Amino acid sequence: MFSPIQRIIVWIILFCVSQMFSQDPDFQIYLCFGQSNMEGSATIEEQDKTVDERFVMMPSMDCEEQGRTMGNWYPAVPPLSQCYVGLSPADYFGRTMVEKLPENKKVGVISVAVGGCDIRLFDKDIYKEFTQTYPEDWFQGKIAGYGGNPYDRLITLAKQAQKEGVIKGILLHQGETNTDDEKWPAYVQQVYTNMLNDLGLEASEVPLLAGEVVHEEQGGRCGRMNAIIDKLPETVPTAYVIPSKGCAVREDDIHFNSEGVREMGRRYAAQMLQLEGY
Repeated sequence: MFSPIQRIIVWIILFCVSQMFSQDPDFQIYLCFGQSNMEGSATIEEQDKTVDERFVMMPSMDCEEQGRTMGNWYPAVPPLSQCYVGLSPADYFGRTMVEKLPENKKVGVISVAVGGCDIRLFDKDIYKEFTQTYPEDWFQGKIAGYGGNPYDRLITLAKQAQKEGVIKGILLHQGETNTDDEKWPAYVQQVYTNMLNDLGLEASEVPLLAGEVVHEEQGGRCGRMNAIIDKLPETVPTAYVIPSKGCAVREDDIHFNSEGVREMGRRYAAQMLQLEGY
């Protein structure tokens, strides 16, 4: 006969075991964050509106018009972050992954991105200092959509997702707002370290894939930031830079167009597939 304390201990052990075995090792989860290009600034076209059933997304906010409730899994039809945004690299990252991975593999993405944000908006210790980067309603509304704390929203949903699958990588596309800031790699390192610690992950098992901004050769207004982004692996050894050269751009010379976003997504996937041995 077990004592009350022993029964509690047994219950805890059984619960932990059940949680462990309910996690599907073939369900790969990727966390995506950054600013407008990751948020989704490209036009969603007809070809983007159907996806393989093995590619799913977890919305980071309730989107009534799309019939989506935060925290549940749905087919990864764009938009993947906020309710009224467009196509992002995460879209064709996931599509390419399920196309190339064995058929027993499933891919899920969680995307929390804020157009115009400084990377330090995702630093959980100082994020409040960067919620007023732009006082206008368009920026404040984006932050409010994530409950005032985008990083916390991403981590909360990631913990929920970990009950079902395995986090395999983190995708970042950000830098335009931090153009010329040589400390950017250190800022990214802090955010990445916080993510790993808060989710119980190891850097060696969860690489960080960071995309370049629109290239200078294509008239990118923030293209000089790529020299700083390219140095990220010197600060974060498990970081890999995704080149943007040749990816088609919009007229503003800051955002990729639909074709360019698709190519960026494929490049993210190519790097991840290489790391996974595919």
